[in-house]
Amino acid sequence: MSEYVMLAVGILAGLAIGYFLGQSLLKKKVQNHEQEAQKEAERILKEANDRAESIKRDRKLEAKEHFLKLKSEFEDDTSKKKNIIIQNEQKVKQMQNQAAQLLEKNKREENELNTLKQKLTSQLDAASKRKEEAEKMLADQVSQLEKISGLSAEQAKEQLMDALKAEAESNASSYVKNSIEEAKMTATKEAKKIVIQTIQRTAAEQAIENCVSVFNIESDEIKGKIIGREGRNIRALEAATGAEIIVDDTPEAIVISSFDPVRREVTRLALHRLVQDGRIHPARIEEVVNKTRKEIDNEIIEIGERTVLDLGIHGLHPELIKMVGRMRFRSSYGQNLLQHSREVAKLCATMAAEMGFNVKLAKRAGLLHDIGKVYQEESDLPHAILGMELAKKYKENPDVCNAIGAHHDEIEMTAMISPVIQVCDAISGSRPGARREMMNSYVQRLQDLEDLALNFDGVEKCYAIQAGRELRVIVDAENTTDEAAGMLSHNISQKIEKEMQYPGQIKVTVIREMRSVAYAK
Repeated sequence: MSEYVMLAVGILAGLAIGYFLGQSLLKKKVQNHEQEAQKEAERILKEANDRAESIKRDRKLEAKEHFLKLKSEFEDDTSKKKNIIIQNEQKVKQMQNQAAQLLEKNKREENELNTLKQKLTSQLDAASKRKEEAEKMLADQVSQLEKISGLSAEQAKEQLMDALKAEAESNASSYVKNSIEEAKMTATKEAKKIVIQTIQRTAAEQAIENCVSVFNIESDEIKGKIIGREGRNIRALEAATGAEIIVDDTPEAIVISSFDPVRREVTRLALHRLVQDGRIHPARIEEVVNKTRKEIDNEIIEIGERTVLDLGIHGLHPELIKMVGRMRFRSSYGQNLLQHSREVAKLCATMAAEMGFNVKLAKRAGLLHDIGKVYQEESDLPHAILGMELAKKYKENPDVCNAIGAHHDEIEMTAMISPVIQVCDAISGSRPGARREMMNSYVQRLQDLEDLALNFDGVEKCYAIQAGRELRVIVDAENTTDEAAGMLSHNISQKIEKEMQYPGQIKVTVIREMRSVAYAK
């Protein structure tokens, strides 16, 4: 029992000793760790301090460099501003010196002007006195001349003016006649050559369109279907197309009447489709007419594109191309407008090439010269001015715009190609078979031509011959001299140009014939 106690006591004593030894070792180890940690902390703190000192030194150096840079920039800026101030001061001094010099100059000029004014005043006074003396002497001389001649001053002045006027008119007439003859000798030959070559190189049609179209039908039964019950179909067709449908006793034919060729064409095609389909009633008529109108609009665009392609014209605005296509369905005095414009374009190209002008611009202006005639909106402007405005709107060349506006002399010609377009338009419109005028308007134009010439003094008779292309004027030989006859032909031609509208040109021939008659008894 005691052994176990002793053993237990020994174990406990060993445990106690081991505990104390372990505690001492642990404490020593902890102390060692604390010392190492303290050393590490001191090392880290030292490194941090060293790094902070290094960073501080770097920042100081950067701050110093930045300060030096700012200082340098400030000094440069200050130096520049100082130089500018010095320059401005120098300029101000120069301006002050110039102002002082100008002031002195003005004072000198003012003194000179005052001196000159005094001299002029004295000279004017002297001139006024001399004028009074001259007027007095002139009055004395006039009174003496009146006594000698037996005429008053006004009468003598009128006689002298009449004599001088007659002499001036005679000299002017001779000068005009010589100038015209000289111009004809130098220009007529070349002009005729160019015009004849242009006409010979252009082939043109002589087709004439009317204001009516004839629609042929197979039988009168179809005519009855077109008319409809109590005429409702024909009324619906007229309301939808705007054209007049004339159904009379003419066998197998219906007449379509309208001043607008587009409406006539729409009506004709619509009738053709309705007759082929066989269903003719107001609803169907309206449907077919609308469809036909759309197809005609597309055809107009195709015609315009084909025309500009054939003529080699590029870059034309789509709206102008559409207007060119509408020319196909427009006529002027029976002449198809598109054919006329194509013909003018070709003539202009040929004539411009002969004269050395811009062929492309001339051809372009020739095609577009009558574009104002197909403008769909109402306008009070002449078609030439309207066409010029449209060309300007769609950014055409200024020379083309001027040629369009001036081809009927509504505006002044400023482009070289303008007279070419005017001449070619006259050639196309005045050639045989090109145009058709109403008989009444044709006769009225000839009558107006004769009446215009009869209004001149000294004209006894007047005859319009060669379809109005020549005007023969017979004057009184006793009261009209040769010079006056030449002047009369010029004045009549000028008045015709100002007051009348006509195609081509009119030749004015004044005939002065002296006849002496005696009878042998």
